[in-house]
Amino acid sequence: MLKQYLQFKLSQKLSPQQIQLMKLIQLPTQAFEQRLKQELEENPALESGKEPLDEYDDDFDNSNDYDDDNDSINADDINVDDYLSDDDVPDYRTQANNYSSDDEEKTMPYAAGTSFTQHLINQLNTFRLTDDEFDIAEFLVGSIDESGYIRRSLPDIMDDLAFTQNIYTTEDEIEKVLKIVHQLDPAGVGARNLQECLSIQLHRKEKRPDVELAIDIIDNAFEMFTKKHYKKLLQKFDVTEQQLKDAIDEIEHLNPKPGGSYSGNNRIVEHVVPDFAIKIVDGELELTLNGRNAPELHVSREYNNMLKGYKESKDKSKSQKDAVMFIKQKLDAAKWFIDAIKQRQQTLFVTMSAIMHYQKEYFLTGDERKLRPMILKDIADEIDMDVSTVSRVANSKYVDTPYGTKLIKEFFSESMTNDQGEEVSTREIKKILETVIEEENKKKPLTDDALAKILKEKGYPIARRTVAKYREQLDIPVARLRKKI
Repeated sequence: MLKQYLQFKLSQKLSPQQIQLMKLIQLPTQAFEQRLKQELEENPALESGKEPLDEYDDDFDNSNDYDDDNDSINADDINVDDYLSDDDVPDYRTQANNYSSDDEEKTMPYAAGTSFTQHLINQLNTFRLTDDEFDIAEFLVGSIDESGYIRRSLPDIMDDLAFTQNIYTTEDEIEKVLKIVHQLDPAGVGARNLQECLSIQLHRKEKRPDVELAIDIIDNAFEMFTKKHYKKLLQKFDVTEQQLKDAIDEIEHLNPKPGGSYSGNNRIVEHVVPDFAIKIVDGELELTLNGRNAPELHVSREYNNMLKGYKESKDKSKSQKDAVMFIKQKLDAAKWFIDAIKQRQQTLFVTMSAIMHYQKEYFLTGDERKLRPMILKDIADEIDMDVSTVSRVANSKYVDTPYGTKLIKEFFSESMTNDQGEEVSTREIKKILETVIEEENKKKPLTDDALAKILKEKGYPIARRTVAKYREQLDIPVARLRKKI
């Protein structure tokens, strides 16, 4: 039974074309344009712009065979009409009203801090690294999360380098390269935990007595510091209360999330073009896909003429036959690419349309509390597609709404049941949790137990460990770290 199952799984492998299509679907608008440019440069049989208006030669169809002894080339193999038919041009563009054709939609930029990784990679170019060191450093930078941390262990990173990058190295070598990553700006980036993050920042500072003491506290008494055991710190380092206060003041001015400061502000700006736009027209939602995702493409007329020339030629040399086979390959690639773009457009539009209708109340009001619980499978089932396809659309695309430009994956959240037996979005609970913490007394910050009790009083009976999980997902530190002296 197991053998049959494994054979079945093997038979489910994606073809190279399917993999390429999945990669196309994953690309946001700007990256898609780069991919399109690359394809146009690499395939001379593919051209952009409108198809020339003059008609194709009526005699040139796929009913003729090119016979030449044993080396006959059959026009059916080339399927020229499939590539060159005028019908293909409007067909692959699909319905025009699905896409925005107005200039405002096409060029609308959105400033977002999404170039953080590229910012770090650019800095790597200023270091003298071997090819292997640079590849490892680039991989480490790619492993940095939005807060600026590397959350994965070195053995895991070593395995990933071997399996995905074909780089075989050691933990010591990774550790050595990681120290280089720790020299990048903003200070503290690439740290594996809060202690290392704060230590990196302090070691960059000018050495003053309060900084030296702060380094000593973080490097050698981090647990005492996190638990606010000030009396023990005074005894351990034999310092005055003022000296300790100055050192703690240094620490409190550090950035516990060095990546966070680069997200959502304009310090590093990349112009992200929204892939979709949602508008409210006469009380109804209207969805458009950015027109830049629907380029005009056609197969080269020159390639058509080359095939016609071969057909009309009486003496067909081997080099001519080789040229025809080359043309066939390029035509195949061009036709596949045009079809793939069509499938990409349809997949994007159908997926976003399902998300829009599922979250109709939110898109009509902008009230985040109206966001319904929604997981990838909900949308996948709705449109009869694979969960991984929905994930590819959601993870990398933006939608322009009346309430700002949003990353689509932000509309997904799990659910729980409130004390009225209603299913509510975990995002709604997180919003309430965030508000409660913002309004707490910072001299006596609320513990996770206290937060759980308050949420229960508000009608959301969730466990303390769940509160802790949501708090961590919101990047809010524990109570003792929120305490002010």
